Amino acid sequence: MPLEKLTSKKKGPKMKIRVVSSKEEIETLDENEEIIHLAFRPSNTDIFSLVMKCPNVKALHIPSSYKRTISSSARMYLEMQGIDLLEGDVWGHRKDINEYSEVSRSVYDRIEEFRKEGLAEEEIIDKMVKETRLSPDFITFLMKQNS
Repeated sequence: MPLEKLTSKKKGPKMKIRVVSSKEEIETLDENEEIIHLAFRPSNTDIFSLVMKCPNVKALHIPSSYKRTISSSARMYLEMQGIDLLEGDVWGHRKDINEYSEVSRSVYDRIEEFRKEGLAEEEIIDKMVKETRLSPDFITFLMKQNS
């Protein structure tokens, strides 16, 4: 079932993901950003600057090809700060229309449905990856945030 076909029974907040297209944009971020998608290959300096600018950040979301190039020191720094490094893309997002990509409430509702059915976490992740095209990392993060 495609993401857009999921319907939500409950009203609630959507998770907003701030999409950042260049290192120059880091300085324009709001300090309260919690999840940031980096659409460029970040250096250690970029990651450090981003964390300094946004002290409440919980996760950095980056394409898999970029995640592989993140240095072990940057990974260790993020881990020490309690920041998850998530792999994935923001499919079909048009930054010229909105600087945020959103995860709708219906994604959380679907995870809850699977939990109520008694599915194991791995099964829920597999099903949600197929239904939403979100990465396993990101689904795991959503489940952890919503437990």
